[in-house]
Amino acid sequence: MDLLTQQLPTENGDFQTWFLKTEQNFANFTAEASTWLSISLFKVNETPVTTLGLFRMIIILGLAWWISGFVSQFLGRYIESKGEKDLSGVYTVSRLIHYGILGLGLFIALSSIGLDLSNLALVAGALSLGIGFGLQSIVNNFVSGLILLFERNIKIGNFIEIANGTTGVVKEINVRTTLINTNDNIDIIVPNSELVGSSVINWTLREAVRRTHIPFGVAYGSDKDLVKQAVLEAAEIVPYTYKGHKNRGPQVWLIEFGDSSLNFELIVWIKPEMVKRPAAVHAAYMWEIESALHKHNIEIPFPQRDLHLKSGFQNLFKKDMEPI
Repeated sequence: MDLLTQQLPTENGDFQTWFLKTEQNFANFTAEASTWLSISLFKVNETPVTTLGLFRMIIILGLAWWISGFVSQFLGRYIESKGEKDLSGVYTVSRLIHYGILGLGLFIALSSIGLDLSNLALVAGALSLGIGFGLQSIVNNFVSGLILLFERNIKIGNFIEIANGTTGVVKEINVRTTLINTNDNIDIIVPNSELVGSSVINWTLREAVRRTHIPFGVAYGSDKDLVKQAVLEAAEIVPYTYKGHKNRGPQVWLIEFGDSSLNFELIVWIKPEMVKRPAAVHAAYMWEIESALHKHNIEIPFPQRDLHLKSGFQNLFKKDMEPI
């Protein structure tokens, strides 16, 4: 008992010493950290930007990015759960909310480091300086992306054809670029300014039902009525033929007298789900047209040339063959 009583003051003294040292070390660390965080890194319009201010700005921007993503996803899921079928509209709203929250976060972040954003001349000067140093392309593509979202002439899910002939489905409209996925499952990244500044064919902007032309040829002398009958039968067999409108039935047109054939076209309206697969549609109709023409013994010609010999040619040939 006496031994325990003698040890208590010693143990209490050691603990107090450790506590005081820890407290002193923490105070020293806090003072050094405060000094380090108060270092002025640079100045913006005579306003010093410290290390602490820079960290605070990064944290605010990170929170704004996370909140914008969370709100956009929540809004998209909520609208879809309510039966909203226009997914492009949901995407547009979510993108605008994303940009709005990021813009607000940027405003708060810049204010947190002491910048007076009420001075619009300063902001305009900074923007013009950035654009002058090579941001023209980025700004142009960003503004073009906003134009695409607001005008909605090109929407998520549309099947489009751009100026170089590339076709595909619009998957994303981002800050700088638009993502297009082709029928070969190839992702193509197109700058937004290219979609705004050049001609774009949108195959599914309003009505997805489209008419396609399938060219083919038959030999001269073929019965035109039989050709028409055979090809219309072929069109009925193909499951892609649209039959929902009485004025949009298949037609066969004689369009040209070719060098070796009578050239026709099958004019047929195709179902909405096949508008995005033009190559498969063309192949299916060509397959059935060939089968129908073969069934009705209608000749499919190939290029050929006829040689006509004038009178006297044979005598000239014999003369050349006589021995000298």
